[in-house]
Amino acid sequence: MVGKQHTILEGEESMKSTKKNIIEIEHLSKNFGDIKAVRDISFRVKEGELFAFLGLNGAGKSTTISIMCAQLSKNEGSVIIDGTDLDHSADKIKRELGVVFQNSVLDKALTVQDNLRSRGALYGITGKEFKERLRELTQLLEFGDLLKRNVGKLSGGQRRRIDIARALLHRPKILILDEPTTGLDPQTRKTLWNVIGYLRKTEGITVFLTTHYMEEAADADYVVILDNGKIVADGTPLELKNAYTGDFITLYGATKEQAESFGRPISEIRDAYCIAVPDTETATRLIVAHPEIFTDYEITKGKMDDVFLAVTGKTLTGGDER
Repeated sequence: MVGKQHTILEGEESMKSTKKNIIEIEHLSKNFGDIKAVRDISFRVKEGELFAFLGLNGAGKSTTISIMCAQLSKNEGSVIIDGTDLDHSADKIKRELGVVFQNSVLDKALTVQDNLRSRGALYGITGKEFKERLRELTQLLEFGDLLKRNVGKLSGGQRRRIDIARALLHRPKILILDEPTTGLDPQTRKTLWNVIGYLRKTEGITVFLTTHYMEEAADADYVVILDNGKIVADGTPLELKNAYTGDFITLYGATKEQAESFGRPISEIRDAYCIAVPDTETATRLIVAHPEIFTDYEITKGKMDDVFLAVTGKTLTGGDER
């Protein structure tokens, strides 16, 4: 069974590695006068991936997105999206992208339906085609009861659902989400992520995410961390955790003296002690050598917020990781 499972995992990794790059950024730079907002960054995003782009405000995330969407010119570098060079056909690239901006771009004076109708018209989606697409999106995002309401009267969570519907109207290959769940209640965040998961599974859509919520970054296929316009770390969440954080043993039913006896950094939590170790191998050796102390314990990896702190020296605020 173990051998079979290993073969399946190898097959999954092989499929991931053969997926094409749908976004290719090479040596991208952008200056605003003397301010270097983006400094020679390069990265790839594979088709169907959930890609997380992390950094504090001012790190260069939104500038990069604006360049990808042809809303902002670059100073240097290249942007290729789905095989098309931004310099050669920006209009074609725009049709491949659906963007949910940090701040809603909906017209508050119009109804939900009128907002979506005017957006659809920009892509030639009108008449029967628009009605069918609207029906699909209202079912997917559950906003059928909001169609006649003015956007200005919607709650933040309701408006965010319409923002996402607007971005999905023309069936883009890439969905760019710039802080999509900031300020939303946990239930609305969960609903939106269920929808995004469904779209990735059924339509193979690629998701390019910026977020302050570490549990969202922890679920990504690949993560790039920006600081002061430069890439300071990148990899899968597991690779980053292994490279920049250690493991933690949560030890229950032991005394403080016992926890301190290992000579490792410890922290006291409600009914246990947390012992920091460099890796799982070290944790295993410690546990095997002291079975009389480790009668009730658990081992956990470092979290993505630990990674972010390690590589930037700063804290990225957001929700707790799972």
